[in-house]
Amino acid sequence: MKSLIAFLQVVLQDMEDWCHISTAADLKTISGRVEHEGTSFLTISLADFGKDLQKGLDRGHVAHDLFQGFAWSGGLPRFFSGFLELVFARSTGLLLDDPSVDAIRAVHQITSMFSKIGLECSDERKALAIEKYVQCEQEVRVADASLDLGLARDYKKASITLFSELYSAVDLKVYNGEIVPKHGPGATADRLTGNRKWDQTEWTWRLEQYFPAGEFVLPNWRYHHLLADIDFLEPSRERPVRVVLVPKTLKTPRVIAVEPTATQWCQQALMQCLVEGIEGDDFLSPFIGFTDQVPNRDLAREGSINGHLATLDLSEASDRVSNQHVRALLSDHPHLHGAVQACRTRKADVDGKIYRLAKFASMGSALCFPFEAMVFLTIIFTAIGRELNRPVTRSLVREFRGQVRVYGDDIIVPVNMMSCVSRTLEAFGLKVNQSKSFGTGRFRESCGGDYYAGVWITPVRMRSLFPRSRKDVPEVVSTVSLRNQLWKTEMYPKSVAWLDHRLGRVLPFYPEVEPSSSVLGRHTSHPLAEKMCSKLQIPLVKGYVVRSRLPNSKLEGVGALAKFLYSRARAEVALGYSQEGPLYSSDPEHLVRAGRPVSVDIKTRKASIR
Repeated sequence: MKSLIAFLQVVLQDMEDWCHISTAADLKTISGRVEHEGTSFLTISLADFGKDLQKGLDRGHVAHDLFQGFAWSGGLPRFFSGFLELVFARSTGLLLDDPSVDAIRAVHQITSMFSKIGLECSDERKALAIEKYVQCEQEVRVADASLDLGLARDYKKASITLFSELYSAVDLKVYNGEIVPKHGPGATADRLTGNRKWDQTEWTWRLEQYFPAGEFVLPNWRYHHLLADIDFLEPSRERPVRVVLVPKTLKTPRVIAVEPTATQWCQQALMQCLVEGIEGDDFLSPFIGFTDQVPNRDLAREGSINGHLATLDLSEASDRVSNQHVRALLSDHPHLHGAVQACRTRKADVDGKIYRLAKFASMGSALCFPFEAMVFLTIIFTAIGRELNRPVTRSLVREFRGQVRVYGDDIIVPVNMMSCVSRTLEAFGLKVNQSKSFGTGRFRESCGGDYYAGVWITPVRMRSLFPRSRKDVPEVVSTVSLRNQLWKTEMYPKSVAWLDHRLGRVLPFYPEVEPSSSVLGRHTSHPLAEKMCSKLQIPLVKGYVVRSRLPNSKLEGVGALAKFLYSRARAEVALGYSQEGPLYSSDPEHLVRAGRPVSVDIKTRKASIR
């Protein structure tokens, strides 16, 4: 705890130098409240203060409904008053005509810095997260039952305009059996890990209709006799998703639904077709993305400059997308519709209690991210069409190129459509997060990019506590990353020096390196080499390099053959043609080790400074 306060003190000193104010009283307030409230003041209360600042910037003024729990003096809180007086008028709380962006960035940095440290929540907060998950499921059912029929028809028409060509193409691939499945590295509901996933002994009769086990499990039909060893599950016996909690913030954990191996295997096949189809489509790709957040950030920056674009954020976005929303999208494409429903898990195991799901899927399903984005985009253009009293045609959609974009639950829309889009999203049972949606001021936030008046003010966040020794490898890696992110901004020289001193006590070798180097070191523009490699003539330094080792997971026999053939098929799909000759994995040990690394280590070696 003391180390966090000490680090915060030097960050405040850097901010003092930028804004030419004193933060002595602020540091005293922070120290006192941390002593009484503990870490939660840094991770939760400070973060709430920062969110209220964003609300004030969006409104154009602050009032006593904001910054609750902090004393006021005149029209502003006393806490961080030195910064706030450079942004708002002390007497009225109104936003100044020319507020200090440096002061806004300072408060944003300080209040957000500890908000996402990967610490475990209290048991009470975990229980509340589970309770909200179950409650959300009931709210989805209510929203399905109360959806206006006229709105549902307009939604269906908009979906045809947007996605009919994509769905027809994928529908044909499903019919022709041209999709290629894939295993992920993560956990599964049946607890198969690594290479064990290739020896599947469980399938469902719903999957069998669209993903025959003979073609999606076995290497080829020569091994058809092995189908006798597979347990084909009737719908009543199907394995549910396993709902688990993973760290997100100290305020609330993230709820994940761990899918069974068989359904995840097939979901990956459909996901790849949909994502590649959308991102390769000249009509759709300007409006929706899955792999590149930069277009959303660029639009958020543009909106912060001209005020024409708003950023919307949704709460519990994945869990509020109803299966009925997805069924409506796909109803005219029977093979794709059937395949999606076949690999959708219908039940969830929540602390040993089984729930039948109305939502399409939670985070954890490979189809969750693409379908939630497609549902949101369809609702957006449904709202726009109704607001303009125009049918949603391809011509209308093209008019909003550069004004509408969806990446997950990060949404960009024109400011004059913000209200109608928000109402329509909520009419479909979704929940607009008003505290993280911006359209009236000059602050915008989307896909990890925060801007005020066109200036990047995204904070650098701590992701873990500081390491106590070299054995605390995740903390070492995280702290080196924190140091280098602060160095890149060129605004925190004292903070960078403080972190260098602390890391230097933990790492005997902590050299200067370029940002592209694999060595854990201090990023700088012109590092000095310790020696030159005599063979390659590249500059070298001695330092620590991160090494992760995959768990032992030996695979042989039919499973090994299946892994080779399916890996080859995926490579051929990526290449666009059949590859002659052998095609081996880039990892020569892939049949011996597989899965997610169970541990990470750092080793001393001489490596390039570049």
